[in-house]
Amino acid sequence: MALALRDAGWRVTGEDRDPDALATARERGVVDDGGLDDDVDLVVVATPAGSVVAIVERVLTALPRPDVIVTDVAGVKSHIVGSIHDPRFLGGHPMAGSEQRGVAASRGDLFRECTWVLTPTATTPPELYTTLHGVWRDVGARVLAISADDHDRLVAMASHVPHLLAGALMNEVALAAETDAVLLQLAAGGFRDMTRVAAGDPTIWPDILVENREAITRALDGVLARLGALRSAVGDADRSRLTDALSSAARARRALPGRALRTEELGYLRVGLADRPGQLATVTTVASDLAVNIFDIEIAHDIEGLAGTLLLAVDATGLEVLAAALVERGFTVSRER
Repeated sequence: MALALRDAGWRVTGEDRDPDALATARERGVVDDGGLDDDVDLVVVATPAGSVVAIVERVLTALPRPDVIVTDVAGVKSHIVGSIHDPRFLGGHPMAGSEQRGVAASRGDLFRECTWVLTPTATTPPELYTTLHGVWRDVGARVLAISADDHDRLVAMASHVPHLLAGALMNEVALAAETDAVLLQLAAGGFRDMTRVAAGDPTIWPDILVENREAITRALDGVLARLGALRSAVGDADRSRLTDALSSAARARRALPGRALRTEELGYLRVGLADRPGQLATVTTVASDLAVNIFDIEIAHDIEGLAGTLLLAVDATGLEVLAAALVERGFTVSRER
């Protein structure tokens, strides 16, 4: 993240509990300096989930300025967002990563085309959200907003369970290889792709898995039921059921979103914000619920008594459906192509 921000023109300082890591980061030009600068505009807390709340509270106390922005990158959000009530904090989670670890493996393009989740609440200032949205867009990410609870429920299936499955498969194969060493030589591309994440840093996962245990256990129950059905189909030599299961999976895999938007594919909305809490969170979460990507977001201040107008650049294919959904919720909306 430090490299990505530096590439985007930021001056970056850093802290780490390991002095050698900080020294290496300075030597390699990953950060300009160490320590928490009093003039900092943005603080990103990149630690295991269980440490985030205490560090954020320390940072907010040390930086009393009202315009500082503090965010995090933890893979679980409900506990963190529910524990920090300072409006200068906005939770986040970039859906990107690598099995590599440490400063030596850092790269500035890690977040290009990744999905970066922000979890605004009713007290999130619109200006703070739009600023942070722009920062992560500038490092190449696609930003979406959902509630912290929805994030944890959905990411359990999209990220946490896949990591557990990769680890289970890798452990099972490693055990079998103790008696059949040639097995690992037969591990082809599919197996390596499926188990790649199992090589990641295991120390960050216990906090995530424990914090999100309810959603993860529900997701695992669903996967176990599906594996049981597949086991039955294989045991029964039921070619039809196996073909149906694999065909539906292939269709779903091909439908995964992944394209970047070009300027000519954008539409534009102006959304009036009333002067009451939760307006921004409603707009951004409605867009995310409808799978409409907000490429850019700004706030224009209106006459006294109004919070302002949100200027949204969105995927043109979702322009009308988003506009209609916002009108249904009482917003004033104008559109242009």
